[in-house]
Amino acid sequence: MTAKTAKTCETQLRVRYAETDQMGVVYHSNYVIWFEVGRVEAMRQLGFTYKQMEADGCHLPVVELRCRYKAPARYDEMITIRTRLKNVRAGLIHFEYEALRADDGLLLAEGETIHLTLDNQGNRCAFPQKYRTVLEAALRSEVTESSRISNL
Repeated sequence: MTAKTAKTCETQLRVRYAETDQMGVVYHSNYVIWFEVGRVEAMRQLGFTYKQMEADGCHLPVVELRCRYKAPARYDEMITIRTRLKNVRAGLIHFEYEALRADDGLLLAEGETIHLTLDNQGNRCAFPQKYRTVLEAALRSEVTESSRISNL
């Protein structure tokens, strides 16, 4: 994930005790949850939320997930989740993630998720244009206040 062509969102979180195993190491499935936190915040920074998209009849189920673990995270450490759009098509969105230890920037894990767009009946559909325009601008790193979705 070295390419920095698209807007990158950084989200901070602190490792909670409940997220660790007996050795004080973060349990592997928590990274998937952290990636979701990063994705939700990235969309919020673009000016919209999952809640609004769902109200507009657009759902984004995960259809593919990859996570590669590099180093352990431990209880009470601050973690930075970097989220970046990798690809946007009419009915698909692809995100990349990095989980880093905040104090020294050590890469802990990296991953990707691919999401389809579905309507309220669970059928594949295209992104509503108002979202696609903003997502495509973010992919080109051209997000401005005027291109963000407002009044949501």
